[in-house]
Amino acid sequence: MTEASPVLLNEALSTFAALFEEAQAAGEPDRTAMTVATASPDGRPSARTVLLKAWDARGFVFYTHLDGRKGRELQANPQAALLFHWPRVRRGVQVRIEGPVVIVADEEADAYFASRPRGSQLGAWASKQSEVLESRSTFEQRLADVEAEFEGRDVPRPPRWSGLRVRADRIEFWYGADYRLHERWVYECDVAGDCRKRMLYP
Repeated sequence: MTEASPVLLNEALSTFAALFEEAQAAGEPDRTAMTVATASPDGRPSARTVLLKAWDARGFVFYTHLDGRKGRELQANPQAALLFHWPRVRRGVQVRIEGPVVIVADEEADAYFASRPRGSQLGAWASKQSEVLESRSTFEQRLADVEAEFEGRDVPRPPRWSGLRVRADRIEFWYGADYRLHERWVYECDVAGDCRKRMLYP
C-alpha cells in the first residue's frame, strides 16, 4: 500500500534515530561508522568505511576530498549505498540506505570544517587523497609545510574538500534472529515522491 512520502519518511527516520540511540547505549565502538559503496561509470564497485557527520530528512552526510576515488566516482556516477552494522544492538542490526548524492552547500561544509581539530584541518590540506605516495616522509614534509603556511591563523577549508549527502530513496532495517530467520523492513520512494513500506523475506 502506498502512503504519502512524508509519513513514511518520518517513520523511517524515527526508526533510524531510535536505533542510533540504542547503538550508543549498547556500547558500539563507533555508531557513526558506515560503509559507503560507490561505482565507477563503467560499473566497477568499491567500498570503504567513513563516518556519518549529519543526517536529517534531506539525507545522510559524510565528508571527503572531492578529488579522491570516492569523490570522483560520486561526481561521475552520483548514486551511493550506505551500510551501518551494529552487532551489539538487539541481536544485531543493519541499516541499508541507498539514493542519489549531492555535494553540500559551501556554508555547511565551511561550518563543519571549522569544527574539526586543527590537526585534521591541516591533514586535509596535506593529503592528496587516493593518489600514489612515494614515502611517508614525503607526506610528513607536506604536513610540516602546511603547518608553517597556516601558523598563527585559522585553517580555511580546502576548495576541493566538502560534504556529500546521500538522499535516501531506499532504507532497509535488518534485524537479526536465530537460525538466520531475520526480520527485514524496507521503505522505498519512487520518482513521483510516493513511498511504500514492505517486509522482505530473510
